Amino acid sequence: MNDDTNPVREFEIERETRISGYGGRDDWKALSRNWLKTAFDEKYMYNFTWGGRPIIQLPTDMVVFQELVWATRPDLIIETGIAHGGSLIMSASLLAMLDYCDAVESGGVVDPKTAGRRVLGIDIDIRSHNREAIEAHPMSSKIDMFEGSSIEDAMIRRVHAHAEGYERVLVCLDSNHTHDHVLAELNAYAELATRGSYCLVFDTVIEDLPENTFPDRPWAPGNNAKTAVHEFLTSHPEFEVDRSVNDKLMISAAPDGWLKRVK
Repeated sequence: MNDDTNPVREFEIERETRISGYGGRDDWKALSRNWLKTAFDEKYMYNFTWGGRPIIQLPTDMVVFQELVWATRPDLIIETGIAHGGSLIMSASLLAMLDYCDAVESGGVVDPKTAGRRVLGIDIDIRSHNREAIEAHPMSSKIDMFEGSSIEDAMIRRVHAHAEGYERVLVCLDSNHTHDHVLAELNAYAELATRGSYCLVFDTVIEDLPENTFPDRPWAPGNNAKTAVHEFLTSHPEFEVDRSVNDKLMISAAPDGWLKRVK
């Protein structure tokens, strides 16, 4: 069956064509920015959980994240920023799903306590009640947590040592969203993302929202994750924004933050 008569491929082509047209829809993008401003004002993204733990993410970003995990099949996911742990639980559950699928395909049975895929979370302050809840979760056997600043030299060395031996690594940066901090994280950890995988940078949307959206935080337009991403990309041609992801997510906290390693 060729592509002209393959209904699955036909659907995929229609989807790709549709998404490619979204990039030029400035009217739609303006509506999305207005919606996102209200969502941040109302703390909309604080309303969701994954596996029973709060996950401070937009549902659209969560769906695309699982698409990327399925496509890249990482054996290590590194995350900066832990908060309540919902993102760690999501990553661990997706890796457990990959373990299970591998076992089914090979005719075996997976043991989630010994399967090799793991998640590493890094946070400058892991609150005791959050650590206890994460460690008590059924997915905890796949999770490691390091406490300390993600941009201190000792932590960077520790994370790099931890990542040794993993073949496919995906990186998520979602801690302090100031320009300098995110740029330091990119310089420290983006190189750990393996070719064909991603370094995801969240809350780049700060650049697109009004000045007063985050009055109690140090980040704002001109000083945020997106400005750091744009500076990083000027000297790192091994990464590029995945436009197929960027364009289809008309509601996202990470515009221009879906960085694919292509070299």
